[in-house]
Amino acid sequence: MRFILCFLAAMASVPASAEKLTLERIHADPALAGPGVRNLKVSPDGERVTFLRGRADNQFQLDLWEFKLKDKRTHRLVDSRALVPHETISPAEQARRERERTASLAGILNYSWSPDGKQLLVPLAGNLYLVDAANPEKARLVAKGNVLDPKISPKGRYLSFVREQNLFVIDLKTGQERQLTTDGKDTIHNGEAEFVAQEEMGQRTGYYWAPDDSAIAYKRYDEAPVPVVRRFEIFADRTDVVEQRYPAAGDANVLVQLHIVSPATGVQRQVDLGSNPDIYLVRADWSADSKSLLYQRQSRDQKTLELIAVDAATLAQRTVLTETAKTWVSIHDDLRFLADGKSFLWSSERTGRNHLYLYDMSGKLLHPVTSGEWGIDSLLAVNEKTGKVYVASNRDAVIDKQTYALALDGSTADKPQRVTKADGWHDTTFARNGAVFVDTYSDPATPPQVSIRRPDGAMVGWLEENALNASHPYGKYQADHLPTEYGSIKSDDGQTLYYSLVKPSNFDASKRYPVFLSTYGGPHSQHVARRWGNTFDQYMAQQGFVVFRLDNRGSSRRERTFTDAIYHNLGKAEVADQLAGIAWLGQQSFVDARRIGVFGWSYGGFMSLRLLSAASDKIAAGVSVAPVTDWSLYDTHYTEQFLGMPKENVDGYKDSTVFAHLDGLRSPLLLVHGMADDNVLFSNSTRLIDALVNRGVQFDLMTYPGAKHGISSRAGQRHVYAKIAAFFKKNLNVDDAK
Repeated sequence: MRFILCFLAAMASVPASAEKLTLERIHADPALAGPGVRNLKVSPDGERVTFLRGRADNQFQLDLWEFKLKDKRTHRLVDSRALVPHETISPAEQARRERERTASLAGILNYSWSPDGKQLLVPLAGNLYLVDAANPEKARLVAKGNVLDPKISPKGRYLSFVREQNLFVIDLKTGQERQLTTDGKDTIHNGEAEFVAQEEMGQRTGYYWAPDDSAIAYKRYDEAPVPVVRRFEIFADRTDVVEQRYPAAGDANVLVQLHIVSPATGVQRQVDLGSNPDIYLVRADWSADSKSLLYQRQSRDQKTLELIAVDAATLAQRTVLTETAKTWVSIHDDLRFLADGKSFLWSSERTGRNHLYLYDMSGKLLHPVTSGEWGIDSLLAVNEKTGKVYVASNRDAVIDKQTYALALDGSTADKPQRVTKADGWHDTTFARNGAVFVDTYSDPATPPQVSIRRPDGAMVGWLEENALNASHPYGKYQADHLPTEYGSIKSDDGQTLYYSLVKPSNFDASKRYPVFLSTYGGPHSQHVARRWGNTFDQYMAQQGFVVFRLDNRGSSRRERTFTDAIYHNLGKAEVADQLAGIAWLGQQSFVDARRIGVFGWSYGGFMSLRLLSAASDKIAAGVSVAPVTDWSLYDTHYTEQFLGMPKENVDGYKDSTVFAHLDGLRSPLLLVHGMADDNVLFSNSTRLIDALVNRGVQFDLMTYPGAKHGISSRAGQRHVYAKIAAFFKKNLNVDDAK
């Protein structure tokens, strides 16, 4: 469950009207964070940077833009409304956007460059367009009809895509379309990633091109074994009964196969994935010379991950390397084959921290590329000519994200050179050849700024300076912007827990203030980060609250001792750490310990309920949005990673529910859920409602017709945050800020 809430990311670049920050202004155009950009790509020739940007009149409608390095000029390449004035999307695409956390967006959501850098492939409203980079007004429709996951092949000869559960290619020389699979229908899918692969494994595709265009490896899966969940999607004017194949913890997963097909002839071959069908196919890739297909096979218990090489000619297989763990092996995207065809890079947490290693193609470890008491977030780029490797890490500060350079030969493994300089958060995108990178930087006082830089960090030019001045959308609110403070406390086992704190407007150290504690608490997420802040946090601080966040054990971007603390019991260590934070707050002279409220969404909603149940004597009120209440209702890959199989950890599953602790919940509660949520199913909340009613517990309830997990419509976002703010003002006795 990547409970990384898209709404929180959106709120940092969100949109509202008056000199005082208001909820109405937060959710209006233009975006308060300024003209944000997304999906940055450097062209194959390294001469231009392309990106998606929201329109001035609608930040959620995205167009395609470019920045030319030669003349440092920015202009719009493709106007999404000019191409498709009235966009409609298929149910399959809607579901895909929910998985990718882009359900609130319209227009151009994805695009890709042709290998020669002369054309761009732009999917829009289920159709595919080829855009001439030199003459973008000459967009050419090349495929139509609910097209998914389009790609231009590595050598540029073919265009590939999935349509109606089958894989297709178009020969761009002849224009001929070829259907490569024909059995895709009902429960059979070709070239797609299954639900849990999209939701939990970060799989955005189900097929993989060989570098020389000679073959495509693709996933074929049958979801017939997966139980059908009948659920209601309740809208304002209707109720839809949806039959969704949803693999809850302990249930059967899809039956998965791996095939290789020739795009030229359509000849098919099946790769043997082993005798045990109950596995996860988490990744597949090709060696640089196209002679080997390498796939990653993860065991159902997720304690073993194997990298297996398949000879493309004979289909003979060998295991290249195996990762094991007593808890779980994390999956990643750090496999990178070097152009010499003799070696590859791979990351592993085997030492307790995530580090990068160089192997030869037989699986022999050559040397570590990174080492020491720090870890990497991800591999960003490799420049084989200069012998440099670039990684993202929080080496210098856990709350930051920086880019570092290291020697490919391992000589600087414990002495990385920091490339990005300013403290804060840097997301970087490198050119294929590593010659330049795009740096998106922010800190709590600086909205995202996008610059183009050389590998040593030297500035090439601004793509979006986004200066926070009088003309900036946030300019009129800057004077009231409140600083974020950072610090740390200790968990009960002595580990370091980082927190952030925003003091209210007109802060007076002699007074005691109520607390708005925002929690997430779940794996794969970091809630405390030195980056441009969540605008709702600013709003709540300006309304008179101390705003507090703390990353408990189990949170991401930390060593395995820290993350493994939650294994086989969700909610125990996390709640203990948040209560340590509450105890620390109670010791502060400016905090009114009788008026602490907690808020969380998704895993955070689960945390709010568990905290209220554990400490209603310390927490005055809580809001829980879209919570998981019973982990046996959530999907296989996520839940079993942390709790194991239900039949093997009966007590752990029981103790990890909300229901095992509900007798302690006495403080006022606001429960919120979207009535068409297909991620954390609405049944989580209906079961909770029934349990609270049977206990005679009074609570407030707000449900949103037709809303999915993120309640992502603009009206829905305005309403839910107004509801949350009003609830805390009422129950923590806070008057509206004057």
